[in-house]
Amino acid sequence: MNFYLLFKSLHLISVISWMAGLLYLPRIFVYHAENGSEKKASEIFKTMERKLFFYIMYPAMILSWIFGLILIHSIGFQQIVQTWMLLKIVFVIILTIYHFYLGKILAQFKIDQNLHSHKFYRFINEIPTLLLILIVFVVVFKPL
Repeated sequence: MNFYLLFKSLHLISVISWMAGLLYLPRIFVYHAENGSEKKASEIFKTMERKLFFYIMYPAMILSWIFGLILIHSIGFQQIVQTWMLLKIVFVIILTIYHFYLGKILAQFKIDQNLHSHKFYRFINEIPTLLLILIVFVVVFKPL
């Protein structure tokens, strides 16, 4: 069995799951911010947000990192010094910081302390898309 391809497949599956959550959670925040004054709706959104973050996004992020590090190990850590790999790692770190920022927002919604408008959440919803595009192009084309 080719373990490199196995871990590459598992890495891609976990990244897709993580990205799905990173794209969907801010969208739920949009609806939550728009309907936050309605107690029943707010409680439903809180449940959706919590389950998405802790049951899907968080495990997927951890698995993405684990399988990514296994892949780097399998091709050799000397590959890290290549510019494309450094760029990918920087973009993934930014994505991870964004993930934890969403967790901070989730905690604010949990205690009914939303600090932003629905327009803010629409705006930040574009961040993971831009990072995904950059990561894919850097990995596929290895431009530098």
